[in-house]
Amino acid sequence: MLAGKRILLIVGGGIAAFKSLDLIRRLRERGATVTPVLTRAAEEFVTPLSASALAGQKVYRDLFDLTDEAEMGHIELSRAADLVVVAPATADLMGKMACGLANDLASTLLMATDKRVLLAPAMNVRMWEHPATQRNLAILQGDDVLTVGPDVGDMACGEHGPGRMSEPLAIVDAVEAALADGPLKGKHVLVTSGPTHEPIDPVRYIANRSSGAQGTAIARSLAALGADVTFVTGPADVPPPLGVKVVKVQTARQMKDAVDAALPADAAVFAAAVADWRVANASGSKMKKDGSGNAPALEFTENPDILASVSQMKKGRPKLVVGFAAETDDVQANATAKRKRKGCDWIVANDVSPATGIMGGNENAVTIISDEGAESWPRLTKDQVAAKIAAKIAEALA
Repeated sequence: MLAGKRILLIVGGGIAAFKSLDLIRRLRERGATVTPVLTRAAEEFVTPLSASALAGQKVYRDLFDLTDEAEMGHIELSRAADLVVVAPATADLMGKMACGLANDLASTLLMATDKRVLLAPAMNVRMWEHPATQRNLAILQGDDVLTVGPDVGDMACGEHGPGRMSEPLAIVDAVEAALADGPLKGKHVLVTSGPTHEPIDPVRYIANRSSGAQGTAIARSLAALGADVTFVTGPADVPPPLGVKVVKVQTARQMKDAVDAALPADAAVFAAAVADWRVANASGSKMKKDGSGNAPALEFTENPDILASVSQMKKGRPKLVVGFAAETDDVQANATAKRKRKGCDWIVANDVSPATGIMGGNENAVTIISDEGAESWPRLTKDQVAAKIAAKIAEALA
């Protein structure tokens, strides 16, 4: 899939830099040309000779190499690639990118490039969780920078948690998704997924049984067809797909804000199981039993209707709006009524009665309801359902 593609690989300084050597090999196995750039800190972990030998290319290291400036220049180097990959992306490199700093070759290339950038973050768990890093990450994602990982696991320092660089094959998958050249190339598709958690107090919340598996599979299939996917997800059981812009939320109101921020889009797929109501009198501290045996009275208020608000937009409405209807009774009739009420183009209806095993399972049986009528599909894996939905979206947007 990567035959003829040119990857500019920036290697940051961290113990995960050793994985960059295997990443070079894996990218070349798939036909890509890899041009490595090593920061000074990266050279403490891998040598330019080893990177050059595996890449079969010269390694670039110094911003002020006059020979290189005369022959190519850092501007041309930054734009000759099809994709810029930073692996490992250290906290320092992410901070420089977020703040627009350019004081060495790596940061200058990242500022000068007109191509998409894919980051594979790697750092200590405390550094990853630090507010400054998360703030920088949000800025970069807002700038359309792609990320893969980090993974959760043991650190070289002995700690455990998120911060491990994704494995080379996972990064290759993200590279392929970022460079996918399919029928949806150049199209922006918004996908929501997973449940929402509506707080009762700081400890308890109201949720549903959605795993997020179907929405995740749809986002993955759309990216494989070349779409630029913004993936807004609640606290799902499955990890988000690679090669898409991920926005994590907890509540329905947060999801509504994230959807509004992601627009405009060519298509929007609302696969999330958004809570219809939230607790109006949620407590700011943990509710305690008072010995009376009486349960606290919870007052509910309606959450914003994300599907209806986007479907009924007067200006900037996506060309195609797809909703989901998870029903337990009169599936097709209820889904048809929902489509009319919300104003979306399609409704993907399914029976989530406990006996079906669909909610939280690996399979799905859906009916697509549109102006053309109802199109029922046989029971398939959720990946197969996602591929068929993505293909149908590509046809609609053609």
